[in-house]
Amino acid sequence: MKLYGKNPVIERLKSNPKSIHRIMIDENHIDLAYIRKKCNQHGISVQTVPHSKIQRLAQNLNTQGILADIDDFAYVQLDDLLQNALDKKRTPVFLDNLNDPQNLGGIIRTCGALGFFDIVIPTTESVSVTESVLRVACGGENYLSVAKVSNLGNAIEKAKKMGFWIVGTVVEDAPSLTELTLQFPLGLVMGSEEKGLRDIILKKIDAQVMIPMKNQRMSLNVAHATSMLCYEIVSQKK
Repeated sequence: MKLYGKNPVIERLKSNPKSIHRIMIDENHIDLAYIRKKCNQHGISVQTVPHSKIQRLAQNLNTQGILADIDDFAYVQLDDLLQNALDKKRTPVFLDNLNDPQNLGGIIRTCGALGFFDIVIPTTESVSVTESVLRVACGGENYLSVAKVSNLGNAIEKAKKMGFWIVGTVVEDAPSLTELTLQFPLGLVMGSEEKGLRDIILKKIDAQVMIPMKNQRMSLNVAHATSMLCYEIVSQKK
């Protein structure tokens, strides 16, 4: 995989330098001394290359002058994710068939920044952790685990059997985010961009919650909504 952008590469150098094979720096950029220093410390190859090569490898996306070859993203087993969440008081976030890499990247960025969250996604009808997702995540992937499961409903059931209280988000006819007292250990379920939570998933949750909005004709995308829910979870956990 390729990782591009100054902040994503710096976060990877801080948290998991062993996953980096080499780093390429645009010859037009001379303000990346910190990255060169960290690469030297960890024995990571650094190549200065023409701007045209960076742009070609990144398919003309903005790389901020830096691109890294890294290991493929490593998913974890669901059982390990849930047990670690119990032991360390983390909250698994189940994502029901998200298809937009921008949204998944935004969710990973939020969850990584806030801490105490992990992510569960289905193997089918869902975006995976791709290079595009990592670009948006801005290094958040280094501070959480992601599991891929063949059946999201079964994964939620397994979490419930382990003691997690499962909350799902809906757009109406549910307690407001500011009114619901959360129970821990907690699992959060977020719906897809267009359809929300599927009926089969709704039947498995313990409580529904909605984000209070004055302008009902407006809407939040799933990444923004997840940010608000996760912030409230952190606040109530404290």
